[in-house]
Amino acid sequence: MTEDELDKLLKQEESAFSKELEVERILKAFKLNPYDILDIDYTATAGDIKKRYRQLSLFIHPDKTPHPRAPDAFDLLKKAESDLSNGEKREELDAVISAARVQVLKQHSLPTSITDFDDERIKEKGLKFRDLVRAKSKELLVEEELRRRRAVKMNLANEGLEAKKKEEEIATKKRKADDDVKWEQNREHRVDSWRAFQQGPKKKKKKTNVLG
Repeated sequence: MTEDELDKLLKQEESAFSKELEVERILKAFKLNPYDILDIDYTATAGDIKKRYRQLSLFIHPDKTPHPRAPDAFDLLKKAESDLSNGEKREELDAVISAARVQVLKQHSLPTSITDFDDERIKEKGLKFRDLVRAKSKELLVEEELRRRRAVKMNLANEGLEAKKKEEEIATKKRKADDDVKWEQNREHRVDSWRAFQQGPKKKKKKTNVLG
C-alpha cells in the first residue's frame, strides 16, 4: 500500500468515526431544545439554521453513515429544523431561553439587560454563561413539558367524564323510551281492569223451580 493510499484510508476511517460520533451526539442531545440538536446558538439567523441543517443532514445521512441509529438521528435533525423554521414555535422556545438567561443573570447579580454572552461583565465573573443558560433552559423546558402533559391528561380525563355523562344520558333516555313502550302496550289491559272494577262483582242469577 502506497503512502497516498494509506492517507486516503485513514481519512475515510476518520470521517466514518466522526459521523458516528455526530450521530451519538444528536441522539444524546436534549430533545426539547432544537438548538441543542442542531448544536447552534439561539441567536442564529434563519439562514444559519438552514445551512447548519444541510451540513449535518448530509454528514450523517443514513445512506452514508453505517451507524445503525443514523435514521433516528436524521429524523431528530429534520424535526429540529422544522421546529426552528416555524415562527410561532421558535418564538415560544426563544421566550423560554430568554427567561433562563434573565434568571442566570439575576442569580449572579448581573444586569438583566445583558444579551451578549461574551459581555465583559460576565467574563469578569469567570462564568461559563452559555452552559449556565443552556442548563437553566433545560430545566424550564422540562417544567413546561410536564405542565403540558398534565394539561393533556386533565383534558383527556374531562373528555372521559363528558363521554360517560353522555352515555348515562343516552341510557336514561333509552330506559324512558322502553318504559313508554311498555306503558302503551299495557294500556288496553289497564282499561279492561278499570272497567271491571267500576262494574263491581257480577251477581249470580237465582234459579226458579218450575215445579212449584
